Amino acid sequence: MEYEKSKPRKRWITDWWPNRLNLKILRQNCPNSNPYGKEYNYFREVQHLDVDAVIRDLKELMKNPQDWWPADFGHYGPLFIRLAWHSAGSYRIHDGRGGARNGSIRFPPRINWPDNIGLDKAIRLLWPIKKKYGRRLSWADLIILSGTVALEDMGVRIFGFSLGREDIYEPDESPDWGPEKEMLTAKRTEKGELERPYAATEMGLIYVNPEGPGGEPDPVKSAREIRIAFARMGMNDEETVALIAGGHAFGKCHGAAPDKYLGPDPSSSPLEMQGLGWKFEYKSGKGPDTFTSGFELAWSPTPTEFGINYLRMLFQYEWELTRSPAGKYQWVAKDAPAIIPDAHDPDRTHRPMMLTADLALRFDPKYAEIARRFFENPDEFERAFARAWFKLTHRDMGPKTCYIGKYVPKETFVWQDPLPERDFELIDEEDIKNLKDKILNSGLSVSQLVYTAWTSASTYRDSDRRGGANGARIRLKPLNQWEVNHPDDLKKIIKIYENIQREFNEEQEDEGSNKRVSIADLIVLGGCAGIEASAGREGLKVKVPFIPGRVDATQDQVEVEFYREIEPFADGFINYFKNPGKIDERDFYTTPEYHMVDKAHLLKLGAQEMVVLLGGLRVLGAVYRYESHGVLTDNPGSLTNDFFVNLLDPGIEWSQADEHRYMFEGHDRKTGDLRFRATRVDLILGHHDELRNIVEIYASDDGGEKFVSDFINAWNRVMNLDRFDLKNK
Repeated sequence: MEYEKSKPRKRWITDWWPNRLNLKILRQNCPNSNPYGKEYNYFREVQHLDVDAVIRDLKELMKNPQDWWPADFGHYGPLFIRLAWHSAGSYRIHDGRGGARNGSIRFPPRINWPDNIGLDKAIRLLWPIKKKYGRRLSWADLIILSGTVALEDMGVRIFGFSLGREDIYEPDESPDWGPEKEMLTAKRTEKGELERPYAATEMGLIYVNPEGPGGEPDPVKSAREIRIAFARMGMNDEETVALIAGGHAFGKCHGAAPDKYLGPDPSSSPLEMQGLGWKFEYKSGKGPDTFTSGFELAWSPTPTEFGINYLRMLFQYEWELTRSPAGKYQWVAKDAPAIIPDAHDPDRTHRPMMLTADLALRFDPKYAEIARRFFENPDEFERAFARAWFKLTHRDMGPKTCYIGKYVPKETFVWQDPLPERDFELIDEEDIKNLKDKILNSGLSVSQLVYTAWTSASTYRDSDRRGGANGARIRLKPLNQWEVNHPDDLKKIIKIYENIQREFNEEQEDEGSNKRVSIADLIVLGGCAGIEASAGREGLKVKVPFIPGRVDATQDQVEVEFYREIEPFADGFINYFKNPGKIDERDFYTTPEYHMVDKAHLLKLGAQEMVVLLGGLRVLGAVYRYESHGVLTDNPGSLTNDFFVNLLDPGIEWSQADEHRYMFEGHDRKTGDLRFRATRVDLILGHHDELRNIVEIYASDDGGEKFVSDFINAWNRVMNLDRFDLKNK
């Protein structure tokens, strides 16, 4: 049935008001969306999984081609490697999004990216195994395990593997996958550099265009893009070469005919396709007649065996430009014999071929030096590839305390945010009380105590489980130099905490006790003490939860380059926005209110938690540079609902106060006196209909007690987001 072309489609709210702040990401993957129910705990379930049985089943599946989707070279291993690689390879360091930890490659937008054509078939091939193990094996774990087992089955001595990736059950609708309205454009690099936070150079790609930048077959220019893209994914040059050379030791590209025969992506395909997409209406549309990338080549004469043959081909021959049957630029070896086996016909062979992105490893001096070294030292190459693969597929899992299973390697890496083992007893309630008194009598203000605890804990991001208060990395380079952390003030604050720590630990040692307190615990405890003291000013006796047990990281346990790259430019919770000059109200992605929602999402906060934390931090004076912006109260430092009351006060009139529409002033409507200053982040809470609804609850005459309770609960969540040592697996 075809709809009448003249019939207009129904419009969504976002169609009518595209710049309305979208809070949808704060409601994603709520417990109600889990079809297993709210009590389901994958970390408990997976520990009862017989992983060796899964591995045996995977190895059997890989060598048992199905008629509905034949295996290249009689082995599904290369397809599963591509699936795992593209699941993990979408990770990007600047916000930690993408990656393999939640199985989101099963959903749009990622399943529909042109770079992932055919991976819907790989997922469907794995269904019998997922069906067999059900609730004890997530799709996220199965996808990465399938690629890792494929490597082992084809000759790689793998470095290790961890279970523990928990599935999501709905699409990841984080809005910042890209600004483009069309796939496969090069708009992200039009200004000469790749925009942040992106890692892929074009919408719909995992890394770079294999044909060359913007389709230009220039290996040297391709190398520049590869270096940027892989660096954005946390990979250095050696890891980059190892991954490309190791991954391209296997399998082939598919471009049997022009893409005019290619059907729509899975989400756009008709019902009868049942979730499969990319139907190729050329001959059989499968096996030798397949289309994925549009290139048609295999890299190695041994495409189901690991080794150095890819590197041998790369350096042994000279290369000339040609085109695939689909019209894509690729390269063929000059005067080379046909030594590459056909994927489906044992009587056919082909000349060696490469992609522009492959030749980048030969014509970029740094890449070439590494690639030749790997070629001359096969064992070193295998070790480098195995380690790089482990990093690729595990870097978004967080610290090793999140790893599960018998194949977890003993070695710890700096990209896992390692921490020293706690070798002391925990402080008790009496110690906590005494330490709070010392902190409150140290000369530090409530604003300093709360601000420091917030900036320490809120470095956490759930996208890759990195950052957080545990480790007190805020006192180490480069975090102690971040502008948002008040470097000069922070130095003084940490010195006070160190003195308190030294006095306490020496007292305990003199008493023969093994109890100790870490700076990490003192920073969080200081914030809790500040909140309790601020509530006490209003006659409220509250107790902010505090669980000791944090330890202090050492400088060599901090991945300096990573943390230097992710220095924040915005934190709406504390009214920090580095460059108001970049605000363009026509594009809400440039606004501080958008970045506030983005940060709330990374902190696993809902809209109500976001609102209550912002209001609480404001009245406590925990704002950037301890300025008055957004501190909508006449009693700063007291835990009241004044922020919400004054924000909704009809007697205050707000007006623009700077050229960027970042700063605003609120004047008394009757007298004209200046009452408060605020930023866009403050005013959005009164302007946005959903957020205003929450603000009204806290601003009501009966909302004060609820505000204090909700603020403390939300605060406690943020302080413990990285306490994986407390989580029940």
